[in-house]
Amino acid sequence: MTSERESAPYGIPAEEPQSAGRILIVDDDYSIRRALHMTLYAQGFDITEACSGTEALSLARAVRFDAVLLDINMPGKDGVNVCRDLRQLFPRLAILMLSVRSTQDDQVGALDAGADDYVVKPFHMRELTARIRAAVRRVQTPAADHEPRIRIGEIVLDPARRYVEKAGAIVLLTPKEFDLLHYLMAHAGSPVNHARLLTTVWGQEYASRNEYLRTFIRQLRKKLEDNPTEPKYLLTDSHVGYRFADSVSLDRQPCAPADTRVCT
Repeated sequence: MTSERESAPYGIPAEEPQSAGRILIVDDDYSIRRALHMTLYAQGFDITEACSGTEALSLARAVRFDAVLLDINMPGKDGVNVCRDLRQLFPRLAILMLSVRSTQDDQVGALDAGADDYVVKPFHMRELTARIRAAVRRVQTPAADHEPRIRIGEIVLDPARRYVEKAGAIVLLTPKEFDLLHYLMAHAGSPVNHARLLTTVWGQEYASRNEYLRTFIRQLRKKLEDNPTEPKYLLTDSHVGYRFADSVSLDRQPCAPADTRVCT
């Protein structure tokens, strides 16, 4: 049996429309999966369903997805643990967590596990679709080839290849971590306020979601700083926002006894 996208009149093969992205929906509730499936399919997405975390991990290993919609409340392996496993396996995969829980602790827990976004049920499908499109676009769209690499201290960020190195070693970042770091490094030495960071990396509707920034900055510090509690790269400007240190300010930082840099 052919699908609607495969059929064509008079026996002429239909041209396969370009997919808006390949999405994996993970939810133990069949009715929710089907509602999401039908709506997103109508918007041009290729959809695969999983009813458990174990099935989701198995499918993700076999198929390259652009984004995963992941329910947080599932029997067996819950969404947070599945998210953590997916993030370790696929650093660039866009992960959107769906949940009826709306507390800040729940949101921070999901973001800490590697989620790029947290959507509270019930939600408007138009809003969810917009978030999915934005997530997929960031995953699929490479930076301009001519955009130069940024090197500050031991950190090197390559926008075209979307990779980060520290002291020559690759640092695996999630899509949102990379976008946040890229923006801060591109404006190194200048404080960037919370709202500007949030609207640039996540979108206008996230302008007041400071918990997103706190969580992602904390994760980046764990991956990039020698001592996350005393950062030298990702700095906080109190009551303003965050700033990535520039090369001049790094050279002026005093050396710790074990530091091998030459102090001037």
